[in-house]
Amino acid sequence: MWALSAVETEAIGLSLKVALWAVLVSVPLGVFAAWVLARRHFYGHALLNGIIHLPLVLPPVVLGYLLLVLLGRQGPLGAFLFDTFGVTVAFTWKGAAIASGVMAFPLLVRAIRLSYENVDERLEAAARTLGAGRIKVFRTITLPLIAPGILAGAILAFARSLGEFGATITFVSNIPGETRTLPLAIFAEVQSPGGEDAAIRLVVISAAIALAALIASEYLARRLGRKG
Repeated sequence: MWALSAVETEAIGLSLKVALWAVLVSVPLGVFAAWVLARRHFYGHALLNGIIHLPLVLPPVVLGYLLLVLLGRQGPLGAFLFDTFGVTVAFTWKGAAIASGVMAFPLLVRAIRLSYENVDERLEAAARTLGAGRIKVFRTITLPLIAPGILAGAILAFARSLGEFGATITFVSNIPGETRTLPLAIFAEVQSPGGEDAAIRLVVISAAIALAALIASEYLARRLGRKG
C-alpha cells in the first residue's frame, strides 16, 4: 500500500518544485509590498492592502480564471510573453508556480509586514544620522531584524503552495508530468476506480509536509515574538 508509483513520485517532486519557485519569486515582491504597507501612508493604501489580500477571500477558481484570461496565449500578458520571449505559462508548471504564488502571497506579505512593524524605526533613524545610506541601513539593520518574519512567511507560503488546487487546475489544467501537483494527483486518484490506496498515500505525504512547515513557521514566530 505504501510503495509509491513513478507517477506519484513525479507528482510529489513537481509539487516541491512548483512550491519552491513560487516562494523564490514571491519573497522579493513580498518584502517590497510589506514595506510599502508598513512604512508608507498614501491615498489608496487601503485599496492596495485589499488587492494584495484578495486571494484570501476570492474563490481560487476565480483567480485561476483571471490568470488564464491574462496569461493565456490569447491574453494580453500571455501574448506579449510569447511574442517577445517565446515563453508560455498557461498549461505549464511555470503557470502552476504562478498560481500557487498568487494564492500564497497574502500570507507571505502579512508575516513580513508584522516583522516590519516590530522593528524600532529609531534604530534606522540613528544609523542614517551617522551617515549610513538607506540601502545600507536596510541591509545591515532592517533586513536582519525582519529575517525571521521573512523565513516564517516563506515557509507558510511554501505550505500554502503545496496545497493549491482550484487556481492551478483552472489555469494550467491537470496534465500528468507537467502540471499534476499533489492536490491534483489526489483528485485524479479519487476519480479513478481503485485509486483509494494511492490517494491515501498522497494525502498522508501532503499532510506531513504541510504540518512540518507549519510547525517550523510557529517556532520561528515564537522566536520573533520573544525578540520583540
